[in-house]
Amino acid sequence: MHKSFGARLKALFGIPTFNEEFFDNLEDMLIEGDLGAKASMVISDEIRKVAKSSKTTGQKELQQLMKHLLEDRVVAYKPEIDLSKTNLFLILGVNGVGKTTTIAKMAAYYKQMGISVMMAAADTFRAAAIDQLELHAERVGCRIVKHIPGADPGAVLFDAIDSAHAKGERLVLADTAGRMHNKEHLLRELQKIDKVVKSKIDAQNYKKFLVIDATTGQNGLSQAELFNNAIGIDALILTKYDSAAKGGTIIQICERLGIPVAFVGTGETYKDIHLFDKDEFLDTLVGIA
Repeated sequence: MHKSFGARLKALFGIPTFNEEFFDNLEDMLIEGDLGAKASMVISDEIRKVAKSSKTTGQKELQQLMKHLLEDRVVAYKPEIDLSKTNLFLILGVNGVGKTTTIAKMAAYYKQMGISVMMAAADTFRAAAIDQLELHAERVGCRIVKHIPGADPGAVLFDAIDSAHAKGERLVLADTAGRMHNKEHLLRELQKIDKVVKSKIDAQNYKKFLVIDATTGQNGLSQAELFNNAIGIDALILTKYDSAAKGGTIIQICERLGIPVAFVGTGETYKDIHLFDKDEFLDTLVGIA
């Protein structure tokens, strides 16, 4: 089994002498960890300065220094739900990142808190996506609003919101398409969906979450730029995050686009979703945990 990024970083910091080879290796490792070339250079330069000027340059001190240098680059986000009105979370992301499973996990998470949840199958371009969401809804125990494959996604959300209002359900979790025959078509569809939701849900009760695969690397940043430019993103959800995943790409997204992180998915069961804990994430990333 490959060593986790944090374990490799910890091993590097365990080297007794800090020469130029060490700093070159550190910079390379940070770039490999998806922190981006610019941030990697800034961080390794800062650690070089401290290591060369300070007498306390043990492994733990350097790990803590790296954590400190990363703290301002990543922000946690806790979604608020207005229990007096209908709220809608639009879940975005390219195919394969775990969008549908994430919606099921979020439904289970909020149901456990006593919040009434409904799913909306607005990825109408793949029949399998509708079927998959329906199966999750059945297992989690919540309603689903769906149309036939190929239907207008905006119409699905229009009906879902009206239905949630009528039933007094407080949270609509909406699936969306992740790929169509071209990028422009996808973005136009998302913009239409966005317009429909804004016409029916108060701005403060409407949130857009982008699902990012922790193993994606540099592609995560380009995905975030694409979706953010199209309709704006409120927060990220990091999926497939375990000890082997680096997850450094979210630092780049936070820093460059100003998008915080809301949830982390860590496993296969419906319970395997948690609010993003910045401290815990950074401890794992730099090998303290």
